[in-house]
Amino acid sequence: MTSELPASGEQAVRPTIKAVARHAEVSYQTVSNALNAPDRLKPATLARVLKSVEELGYQPSQAARNLRTQRTRLIGFRFEQTAGAGIASIEDRFLHAVCAAARDRGYGVIVFSAEDDDDEIAMYSDLTRRGAVDGFILMNSHRVDPRPAWLIERCIPFVCFGRPWQRTSRVHSWLDVDGGSGTYLAVRHLVEGRHRRIGFIGWPEGSEVGDDRHSGWLAATTEFGLPKRGLTVRGLDGIAVGTQLAEQLLSSAKPPSALVCVSDAMAVGAMHAAQQRGLVVGRDVAVVGFDDSPLATVVKPTLTSLRQPLESIAQKCIDLLVGHIDDPAKRAVTSVMEPTVIVRESSAVITDD
Repeated sequence: MTSELPASGEQAVRPTIKAVARHAEVSYQTVSNALNAPDRLKPATLARVLKSVEELGYQPSQAARNLRTQRTRLIGFRFEQTAGAGIASIEDRFLHAVCAAARDRGYGVIVFSAEDDDDEIAMYSDLTRRGAVDGFILMNSHRVDPRPAWLIERCIPFVCFGRPWQRTSRVHSWLDVDGGSGTYLAVRHLVEGRHRRIGFIGWPEGSEVGDDRHSGWLAATTEFGLPKRGLTVRGLDGIAVGTQLAEQLLSSAKPPSALVCVSDAMAVGAMHAAQQRGLVVGRDVAVVGFDDSPLATVVKPTLTSLRQPLESIAQKCIDLLVGHIDDPAKRAVTSVMEPTVIVRESSAVITDD
């Protein structure tokens, strides 16, 4: 085995794959197989090549590998400005988790904006036509969502954070949070704190995620024998709307002693409404939010909220997407994950005082 290590005092030159081949006394193709298809080599040959790679400090060129494999090692992701953004949106947290998970798998993320579904599809078309990405992660799925079908028809790898909200014969990989399970757990937590009249502040009927979260409240109130009539109010997301809706419930003849809210923004609004009426949140009325956003820990009292497992979902999304990129025929995988109740000061235990 010849040596190509630099002599003492000489400036080290970045070794090439040909240098590794000469050092290991094998062919250029054998080195390539050792790095990209090691199963093709005998164990002794593979060990000799890898020893030369280590001794020379050889690092394969990612750009050259991309050209050879026709891969960009980039993933596309639409960053959408949502209602309540900046105060309760989880999208920025999910994007951060996606970028971290992608980096661990040797991928980067191209973030782009779009006005609507059609504009997003136009971006898909442009990015794939230019060979700029290997696949996409979708978010904010909804009924009559044209994006999955467009990608499936063109055999473009993707994974969706969010379930399909309508029946379809075209199965694709997706992961989602069980919002109904989350609000069920919130009601159970409040029942354990001896609350019996538990109101729900939600989004307008027809909102897929909002209706899912409302279903958990309905299931829990039924199971625990709690009243329902007059205890649900709905409106667009936001602190101001949450304040108005909570005021409706708290000013009723039989006001609730606890409120489960569809989002943290709504929950903060509900806390404001209670405080404006002279009620002490966490003693006179309990409030639970959803998403465990940064709001939950900066308000006073701190807000009990349902935490979505965003890091786990992002990791699974990346793993699934890389699997589909590597093997387009790979079976679709779907999964629903349960949120966790993070108990803080705003959810009270009723005492006999």
